[in-house]
This record gives sequence, C-alpha cells and structure tokens, in this order.
Amino acid sequence: MKTEKMVYMANQIATFFSSQPTDEKAEGVAAHINDFWEPRMREQLLAHCEAGGEGLSDLALDACKLVKQPA
Repeated sequence: MKTEKMVYMANQIATFFSSQPTDEKAEGVAAHINDFWEPRMREQLLAHCEAGGEGLSDLALDACKLVKQPA
C-alpha cells in the first residue's frame, strides 16, 4: 500500500475517534487498527511512525504506540 493512502486511512480513523466523548481516543484508534488492518498494513504503519510519522495527525501518532506489532 502506498504510504500516502495508509496515512490518509489512519487519519480518517483518528478523525472519527477525535469526535468521541472519551479520554481514551488513542486506544480507540489503535483498537480499530488492531482489529481491522491486516498485519502487513500494521507493520507498514509502525515503520512509518518510527521514521517520524510524516503526515499523521497527533492522535494517529499517539495511537501508534498502542498498535500491536504483527507476529
């Protein structure tokens, strides 16, 4: 998947959860990614975050800390 598309998707999820009335927004974003993204996508996202996370929103970057590394 192209990095731009992955960033767009992660930011869309973060935008949805940013409007939720909870203090656990990053947990919600990470849970969605862990549940619905295939391992290759999560691996790519985590690598992008480690490289600085260019283009990701602050909430998406916070969620990266909670995304599970694929086995």
